[in-house]
Amino acid sequence: MTETIHKIVDAIRESRSVLIVSHEGPDGDAIGSSLGLAAFLKAIGKDAVVHLADPVPELYRFLPGADQVCSTIPDRDFDLAFVLDVGEFRRAGKQFCAFTRISRTINLDHHLTCEEFGTFNLIDVQAAATAILVWRVASAYGFVADSATAICLYVGILTDTGSFRYSNSNREAFSAAGELLEAGGFTAWDIAEKLYESQPRKRLELLVRALPTLEFIKNGQAASLTVTTDMYAATATDAELTDGFVNYPRSVQGVEVAIFFRQLEERRFKVGFRSKGAVNVAAIAQAFGGGGHHNAAGGIVDGDLDEVKRIVYGAVEAIRW
Repeated sequence: MTETIHKIVDAIRESRSVLIVSHEGPDGDAIGSSLGLAAFLKAIGKDAVVHLADPVPELYRFLPGADQVCSTIPDRDFDLAFVLDVGEFRRAGKQFCAFTRISRTINLDHHLTCEEFGTFNLIDVQAAATAILVWRVASAYGFVADSATAICLYVGILTDTGSFRYSNSNREAFSAAGELLEAGGFTAWDIAEKLYESQPRKRLELLVRALPTLEFIKNGQAASLTVTTDMYAATATDAELTDGFVNYPRSVQGVEVAIFFRQLEERRFKVGFRSKGAVNVAAIAQAFGGGGHHNAAGGIVDGDLDEVKRIVYGAVEAIRW
């Protein structure tokens, strides 16, 4: 792994222009690692462009560089491309998957089911977040974090560890977060206030409609929550505001696996899984063409809500724990 990092550092030194992409429906780690990497590259004099297939959620628009994210890849050549946190190449979006004007591609990821599609692949399932991998690369380069890099990478680590509540909150995660806090000139509260104490009122209005859908299966060891397009319409909201909803069923005593059904179209649902540790939910998600981590995964299931629940509940009921 150290050798791979050295190769990545050499590739950065040899490059002038860098394209950075992450997965569709970006979360805090996808955005934090992308913007943090861009800030690092710009600080060392590189021409860095961040492209995301979907817009940056409002929650993360306070991050430095969020207003410079491109929805369309510029029609030009790039010496290097970084693909961050995608798990599967296709999740980088249709534009990037069809884009060929790149000399070399670097894949940074910590998903259990990650594909090795890059010229160099730095994949470590023990890393708490992809932002950790970016920090490893930047540190190996000899970079001392500036404020922009530190804030973005800190947010990536903070969100992917559930504010250091999840089992992936290892020594490296705490150490990196401490280094970034010290270097960035901000406090833990500065970030926590923006992430957790400034939610829009409409998010709660949507949550009020979602909570009555709470269901328990497998003798209370698994629970689900559902959000439909009708709920979005009634509250003038969208999927962006459902971030964290899956944590409500997971927080119930006795629940080991939480399931979140989020309607995409009339007969299509995104199904997210969260585990408290006893169950590898990535294995469940793979059955639906998805993937992820041991404790966090997802996939797409087609059908009406009753059909989708029957399929997913059946898969969860079949797992022993």
